[in-house]
Amino acid sequence: MTKSTLSTDVLVIGWGLAGLVAACEALDAGKRVILIDQEPRTNLGGQAWWSFGGLFFIDSPEQRRMGIKDSLELATQDWFGNAGFDRPEDEWPRRWAEAYLNFAAGEKRAWLRERGVGFFPVVGWAERGGYGALGPGNSVPRFHITWGTGPGIVVPFAARVEQGERQGRITILPRHRVTGLVSADGAVAGARGDVLATSAAERGEESSRDVIGGFEIAAGATVIASGGIGGNHDLVRAAWPERLGTPPAHMLSGVPAYVDGSMQPVAEAAGARLINGDRMWHYVEGITNWDPVWPSHGIRILPGPSSLWLDATGKRLPVPLFPGFDTLGTLAHLRTTGHDHSWFVTSRQIVEKEFALSGSEQNPDLTGKDVGLLLKSRLAKGPTAPVQSFLDEGEDFIVENDLESLLEQMRRHPGGDALDIDRVRNEVLARDLEMDNDFTKDAQIGMLRSMRGYRGDKLIRTASPHRLQDPAAGPLIAVKLHVLTRKSLGGIHTDLDGRALDADGTVIPGLFAAGEASGFGGGGVHGYRALEGTFLGGCLFSGRQAGRAAAG
Repeated sequence: MTKSTLSTDVLVIGWGLAGLVAACEALDAGKRVILIDQEPRTNLGGQAWWSFGGLFFIDSPEQRRMGIKDSLELATQDWFGNAGFDRPEDEWPRRWAEAYLNFAAGEKRAWLRERGVGFFPVVGWAERGGYGALGPGNSVPRFHITWGTGPGIVVPFAARVEQGERQGRITILPRHRVTGLVSADGAVAGARGDVLATSAAERGEESSRDVIGGFEIAAGATVIASGGIGGNHDLVRAAWPERLGTPPAHMLSGVPAYVDGSMQPVAEAAGARLINGDRMWHYVEGITNWDPVWPSHGIRILPGPSSLWLDATGKRLPVPLFPGFDTLGTLAHLRTTGHDHSWFVTSRQIVEKEFALSGSEQNPDLTGKDVGLLLKSRLAKGPTAPVQSFLDEGEDFIVENDLESLLEQMRRHPGGDALDIDRVRNEVLARDLEMDNDFTKDAQIGMLRSMRGYRGDKLIRTASPHRLQDPAAGPLIAVKLHVLTRKSLGGIHTDLDGRALDADGTVIPGLFAAGEASGFGGGGVHGYRALEGTFLGGCLFSGRQAGRAAAG
């Protein structure tokens, strides 16, 4: 096997969004850059390419046009109430949170607009909370969808990197897997590793790990932007915290297999401190992809607030664990039930209005920037085409015209033997009885009626309140839901320049980290919980900080 030896000013490990931004910043500072990744070049852009493109802004023009009154003060209250920072090592994550909030309220939007990034005019309301003003959740809608979804946010930075490649200022090396960092005189001075065999795998598909050679790259600065652990279920289970109950025996993957955490031990061996590994972000509305790209490929339903949510036995989830309100609160509750799945019971009318699917490939109108298709799919009667495909082909969907037939099919479905059918029937009937008046004791019904006071919800996200068994609402639908792995909220401990810190809190010269590898900043900018729309933004901000500092 041959071994190549190269040198550069800045080495970036990982070409996801954070790595692309870091590389762009180093290029703009006039530095020579090498960008490497273990995957084939078809995967340039990493996980961000597959995302819905949600971005967190504070007091944006889009918010103001929708009548939303937001402020840095309110967003800070929400972030810190959500994060629950409570550890000595949270000092830098706290500082990152403050810096990111100022970025989101300040130059973030203009900085992206300068790069040609646009935004869908209707602002979404994710993680609605439902506790108190100081508790978890967004007080106002802040979820801004990128026009073009994930590719819309990736392309400007990928294009800048590829321009640098044509100019001979950046070298892009696919199929280069780092196995160790090189140290010299107490500083990190580059990386070494394996060259993997050329792969014809398409974007997101699992690729081989056949080694055909080796490499060593000397660098003045090295940036780790290699992502998290969500594609490696063994690592997810090993890091699973007691506060979230027992880890599921069965999970779906919301990220490709290459999100394997392989750089964590490499960084640790070089002296970097990994913190908050027990903080993680997984969804509970996962459905099996009927047309998978990677192993155990799951898609998340982005739900509106109306569906009836039941555990595997048919018991309704407690207040305020309604669809779209508290991701980790719901996960923690469901892990106490002894089952790995739960159920939505809903109507076609709710599905038409409220079911969106996470992922660029599940939103061809937004991803393709197709206004005509958007109007036809989002505002016309009927589910979007991708949702309809899951209704037709998805193994987790049951559609029946009456409640008794639906209950019978739920019972026959894998996992349905745990259902108490009488309880499910009673839950549906009791909910429907509450729909006869404009007032109610049912907190979920009261909340969804209140939410229709927000124009964005009334327009495209919250169905008009109705009985689930109302014939005019269409067939009844049950959806079996699974835990869907997604994000690591902890990672490499860094200062505000993205410089990696050792166990004593001392800067490791020459080593930087960004994106999910650094917990989106500092080793865990989100604390215990995310406000949504903050993962891509964390990649942007931490990649920018690390890229600028590495080039300094």
